[in-house]
Amino acid sequence: MRLPFFYGWIIVAVTFVTMAIGVNARTAFSLFYPPIISEFGWERGITAGAFSFGFVASAIASPVIGRLMDRGGPRAVMELGVLLMGSGLLLAPLTTQPWHLYLTIGVLVGAGSVCLGYSGQSLFVPNWFLRRRGLAIGLAFAGVGIGSVTLLPWVQHMIEHTGWRTACTAMGIVVLVVLAPINLLLHKRPEDIGLQPDGDAAPTATSARPASNIVDPVWAGTDWTLSRALRTARFWWIAIGYFCGLYIWYAVQVHQTKFLLDIGFSSNVGVWALGVVSLLGIPGQIWLGHLSDRIGREWVWAISCFGFVICFAALAALKYWPSMALIYLMVFTQGALGYGLTSVMGPVVLEIFQGKHYGSIFGTVMLAALAGGAAGPWITGQLYDLSGSYTSAFLLGIAVSLLSAFAIWQASPRKVRAVAGQMHKVASAA
Repeated sequence: MRLPFFYGWIIVAVTFVTMAIGVNARTAFSLFYPPIISEFGWERGITAGAFSFGFVASAIASPVIGRLMDRGGPRAVMELGVLLMGSGLLLAPLTTQPWHLYLTIGVLVGAGSVCLGYSGQSLFVPNWFLRRRGLAIGLAFAGVGIGSVTLLPWVQHMIEHTGWRTACTAMGIVVLVVLAPINLLLHKRPEDIGLQPDGDAAPTATSARPASNIVDPVWAGTDWTLSRALRTARFWWIAIGYFCGLYIWYAVQVHQTKFLLDIGFSSNVGVWALGVVSLLGIPGQIWLGHLSDRIGREWVWAISCFGFVICFAALAALKYWPSMALIYLMVFTQGALGYGLTSVMGPVVLEIFQGKHYGSIFGTVMLAALAGGAAGPWITGQLYDLSGSYTSAFLLGIAVSLLSAFAIWQASPRKVRAVAGQMHKVASAA
């Protein structure tokens, strides 16, 4: 049965809902973090380490997930993620020792999130679009923002009235009941169901030859296997850029609520800040994703990293000048600019290493990214435990943000394949 619209938009819609629930189920750890510390009295570094350990589990799972995507497609990957994350959230309320938290929130939720979150979705959503790739991914990933303003306040309400254990159980039920059925609608690429990317008509013998976006024919014509990719400087620049990107993302996300409480702001302000960051990520991801289709992926990555630079600077200043104006600045730059990283994370790798082994290559790149996600919260917590202040951690975040922007610029996907808005330069060069 033919639909009155391109099936790729169903892929975007399913991804939107999956990201809204799957990513925020993990983000909710920031809300569980204060009551867990209050209940058990564990050090912040040890407690935040459970979240970081989840990235270790994600990193171990990531190459396997990439290969599973290459062989079994998105349905197998997403349903596995639902099972892992749902079971982790349902078992976490049984926690009495730190290792329990590491096993549930860490291993199970962490491994599940690599399937349901940015990593897993970036393995197949880019296949469905060429000209509007950045826009489509921005729309799909904007689900995180909707989830943050609906799910996170609900979770906080449950924590305050019934405790963190009940809230965690409820999130596990939502993951299983909602995400298991809708992800059966997924397909890996449009060609699998007789379609073309962007919903274009299939080419015929008499149709005009489509314009090529290839800038470097030798590179683009290479059959990129994982072993070949590992021998290129571009792969390692991407790895550095992604490590730093997730480092800064999660260093802020895990610690900002507790930091705001420490310097005298109410829990309502902390929850509002965490939720509005993701809410602002909705227009930010969509606009920056669309902008990346016009000016290139490196420019948007740099813009997003600059957003984190301002975010860290505002956080560092808040200790000395606690004001809502600085919180507004921190929230805006983190959400509207910083969250734009996700809209180009898949396209950067795909446009450099496009081919049948893309899943394995992207999954391996995400080892570095997830290692950064693990390092960010852990190092930030350790620096606080050593110094009694977040200032040094925030200054380090500024330096890591700048390194991330530089690394992706060095990887230069624009020198392999041009985005739609830069196609005229390819045509004029030809």
